[in-house]
Amino acid sequence: MLIASRNRLARLHFGPNGFRVLSPGDHVLCAVSGAPIGLDELRYWSVARQEPYATAAISVQAALDAGA
Repeated sequence: MLIASRNRLARLHFGPNGFRVLSPGDHVLCAVSGAPIGLDELRYWSVARQEPYATAAISVQAALDAGA
């Protein structure tokens, strides 16, 4: 039986070269802006903080704010 994952928040584990789906879904929320990010559009995240980001600029700003 397939579980519908449309319009459902996914839970991911972020690695240096990709991510692993822990709970099925079709999107995550940007850690800074709260904007939904489709899994097929997700390109930016922090492995250390395990956070997804909507854009490269948000990713850089989050790293600067964290003192990385």
